[in-house]
Amino acid sequence: MQLLDWIVLIGTLLTIVIYGTWKTRGSKNVEDYLKGGNEAKWWTIGLSVMATQASAITFLSTPGQAFHDGMGFVQFYFGLPIAMIIICLVFIPLYYRLQVYTAYEFLENRFDLKTRSLTAILFLVQRGLAAGITIYAPAIILSAVLGWNLNLLIIIIGVLVIIYTVSGGTKAVSITQKQQMAVIFTGMFIAFFLIVSYLPENITFTKALEIAGASGKMEILDFSFDFDNRYTFWSGIIGGSFLALSYFGTDQSQVQRYLSGKSVKEMQMGLIFNGLLKVPMQFFILLVGVMVFVFYQFNTSPINFNPAATETVMNSSYADAYTQLQKQQNDIFEDKKAVMMQYADTKSEVLASQIALYNEDDRANRNAAKELISKANKERVLSVETNDKDYVFIHFILNNLPRGLIGLLLAVILSAAMSSTASELNALSSTTTMDLYKRSYAQDKSPHHYLKASKWFTLTWGVLAIIFASAAYLADNLIQLVNIIGSIFYGNILGIFLLAFFFKHVKGNAVFISALITQALVLSLYLLDEYNYINLPYLWLNFVGCFLAIIIAMLIDFKKTTNNNRLILLLLVSILAYFSYLIYKNSMS
Repeated sequence: MQLLDWIVLIGTLLTIVIYGTWKTRGSKNVEDYLKGGNEAKWWTIGLSVMATQASAITFLSTPGQAFHDGMGFVQFYFGLPIAMIIICLVFIPLYYRLQVYTAYEFLENRFDLKTRSLTAILFLVQRGLAAGITIYAPAIILSAVLGWNLNLLIIIIGVLVIIYTVSGGTKAVSITQKQQMAVIFTGMFIAFFLIVSYLPENITFTKALEIAGASGKMEILDFSFDFDNRYTFWSGIIGGSFLALSYFGTDQSQVQRYLSGKSVKEMQMGLIFNGLLKVPMQFFILLVGVMVFVFYQFNTSPINFNPAATETVMNSSYADAYTQLQKQQNDIFEDKKAVMMQYADTKSEVLASQIALYNEDDRANRNAAKELISKANKERVLSVETNDKDYVFIHFILNNLPRGLIGLLLAVILSAAMSSTASELNALSSTTTMDLYKRSYAQDKSPHHYLKASKWFTLTWGVLAIIFASAAYLADNLIQLVNIIGSIFYGNILGIFLLAFFFKHVKGNAVFISALITQALVLSLYLLDEYNYINLPYLWLNFVGCFLAIIIAMLIDFKKTTNNNRLILLLLVSILAYFSYLIYKNSMS
């Protein structure tokens, strides 16, 4: 990085922090601090909701996901618009009528204190872990690529977020997220147009899409019920709907964004805005990754994009074997490049078949490189990540963008990290203050007392997030890791809320016991899949957890169930039984 990049990066981040702190200084009471004084307009809500979900992981991992696996990941978001409509019709009017600070307050009114507390704790566990990951994700990647100290990066990101989140609360988060989204959109559009401009003169954008299609990167829809494929139309529509319903309807980091709205209409319009824009935005980010793939069909690339992995293997006894693989990769690249140039002009099926064969050789070489890295890890007693999906886009940025724009794209990544983490700390603080501290330990304190408590809890969760980040590790893909953590908890939480909304006969004791049993079962299913005893992609855990929570609670209170609800119970059990059969069938095949 050059001086200009540092000026752009530091200037952008400091401007956001200073502006957010100055604009929202002096919150006078806990309502202003936690609900932003209910002043947010619909566009602020929509951008804030989007910025909360679009963490640094989105802009680091999603292009890498598309580079390796194509556009199919967009199916993950197909259920989101459906969830937005349901939340606008059911959740928002209820939250607004009750004037709640958190989503979990409603559960005490409907059930009892212990159900409210349990649900809040489930949220705190999963969101507390996620907050650490949203800090860790950009820190580990930037430290590996730029050579910066990892712990120092984690502390810098965490401290910057803590400053304006503690100072201004919800309003500071919402205001800064508008600036952050402006930086993010600007940076991603510039990156996209630069990638296209870097392609050979005769390779237009249309031809680039055709080349990507010949390599299987433009296969968007998969209508199969194949559980070996995590991302299909059905997992997106069904599992994705349940995940989005729980995330946007019951996760306080999102609920708090629209609870700050001026009216029900502003809240609903904000979520509809998010629902309409989110899928195209993710499609565009994936398309950036596909264009990076096309770029590297005409420009050499490393056999593994993680520089730390390359350094590890090159300092081991496997260095010669790794060098030989890179040479083979370069030979494949030269041969494939010539075929790609011909295919761009002729669209020949014969050439398309040759491209497919070259891609298989490329994939085999990259997998062989990962095996060598794993062996080098064992030899040197290290745990460097072999999967390089999260490093593809940052490698392109640092090695191909002009000076100044590198700083802007790094600002995009860090802005996204700060934006998402700020929302999480804000939500963790409000849930801890209102659902646990105020309700169970300090019921008769002054509003100023709760304001101070909220700020202290924000600081505490910020410090804990930094600690979690320092102890984190890289999974197969960061964007998957965040969604896996959410999927383990979200289905159960959504089931609790649906019981509260639609099953009036079910009481608090039944829901509390059902939630405990369901959480244990969902965690067990995840571990069984992780160790290959069953085949159940994590997105389906949202669906299974929701159904289990409802079914178990209804069975516990079966004597009080009406005939109509017994028919619903029979239907839910039948659906879950058939789904279990599909899991068994896929696991045996």
